[in-house]
Amino acid sequence: MGGTGPPGSLEGKETVMSETTSVKQGVAAGTSIGAAIIMVTVGIIQFFQGIAAVAENEVFVVGVEYVYKFDLTTWGWIHIVLGVLVAGAGLALFTGAGWARVTAIVIAAVSILANFLWLPYYPWWSMLIIALDIVVIWAVSTWKPDRA
Repeated sequence: MGGTGPPGSLEGKETVMSETTSVKQGVAAGTSIGAAIIMVTVGIIQFFQGIAAVAENEVFVVGVEYVYKFDLTTWGWIHIVLGVLVAGAGLALFTGAGWARVTAIVIAAVSILANFLWLPYYPWWSMLIIALDIVVIWAVSTWKPDRA
């Protein structure tokens, strides 16, 4: 039943489990490299989105009033700083250091929060970034470099 030994023995089950773990770790490692690339790209785009909000208040539609409303210049600066942090965390992920993984998870979580609050201004972009940040958190938190 999954092993190569007599019924009830554990012989061969370790091989099946290690192959499954190896495949999962391979996917997580590949996705973590992709996560680093995604974070750098998203950081750069958020940086330019912040510049657009600071430079020209007419770029984004200011719609419905809501509780977490800031003026566009404030949101612009938030996105500039967040963009630099996200891109920096993405670059640090390429080192494979443990601190870089923790930093990437924290920065991605902050990015999720900021983009949730940014939803009224640019909903499709916010939803895309939230989804990508979730992928980044999954990839970085499940990847164990010592097993890949």
